[in-house]
Amino acid sequence: MVELNSLKQFLVVARLEHLSRAADELHIAQPSLSRTIARLESELGTPLFDRTGRLRLNDAGKLFRDHVERSLGELEAGRRAVAEATSEGIGTVRLASETFLTLTGPLAAYKRAHPSIEIELHWSPAEDMARRLRAQDVDLCVASQPINAEGLESTQLFEEAVGVGMPLDHPLAGRTSVSIDELADQPFVTARRGHWLRRLLDRLFVARGLTPKIVCEIDELAAIAALISAGLGIGLVPAFARRGATRVPAVWIAVDSPDCRRGVTLHWGAESHLSTAARLMRTTITGWDWTTGEPQEER
Repeated sequence: MVELNSLKQFLVVARLEHLSRAADELHIAQPSLSRTIARLESELGTPLFDRTGRLRLNDAGKLFRDHVERSLGELEAGRRAVAEATSEGIGTVRLASETFLTLTGPLAAYKRAHPSIEIELHWSPAEDMARRLRAQDVDLCVASQPINAEGLESTQLFEEAVGVGMPLDHPLAGRTSVSIDELADQPFVTARRGHWLRRLLDRLFVARGLTPKIVCEIDELAAIAALISAGLGIGLVPAFARRGATRVPAVWIAVDSPDCRRGVTLHWGAESHLSTAARLMRTTITGWDWTTGEPQEER
């Protein structure tokens, strides 16, 4: 009989496709994890991974992974439903996003309105969000790039232009707009691969047969504007960031391309049981006025 812990360990190996990294994340010895996967494959009567070269989840493994995610997700939903029904409060909400700078306003308003609810924030790349929602590892996800997956419901929160930030003394700083061709030889400060900002940059350049000249890749997105101001390069900056509390001496210039935009979308599982706390968070986020930075009812 397949053990619950074995299924959880399998999902980590399936996600990372690397035994030693999975063992590190699970805080167990790699030989023990290898035996668990081998025992699981023996019970199922088929390999779940291809082992020629790098470990790869095969078709049977992908099929099994999808069922395991849904099954464990339902168990977690049941646990949370019981906890909510038997507790005096209304639980915890788990929100995942690529960046939380955009969400500070509604998060602060939510905490003021519901101080007894615990909020768990999870940084997550967009490619992991569908999996995490199906597994009910998180309740809600906010993404700045499309998530093409079945079993999700969503609503767009806002769409905005993405411009280019550059130092005050940059030769193009006096312009009202610039083209991608004019930026072809400029040094860029940007996010690492997978983040929406980096994907947008790559997409804009590839469409014109160009490759961006990247001099700095960082995980700390809040530092991009500071690095631009310091003269290390230029970088794509969403219009929303211009309204942030932290201002640095730099200019924001529109990019002459209709594709230089982002749409921010809230996602949740179509068949998931959302707790009261999660439903209240969804209402707060969808009811936020992203132009004024206030709840819509307070306009």
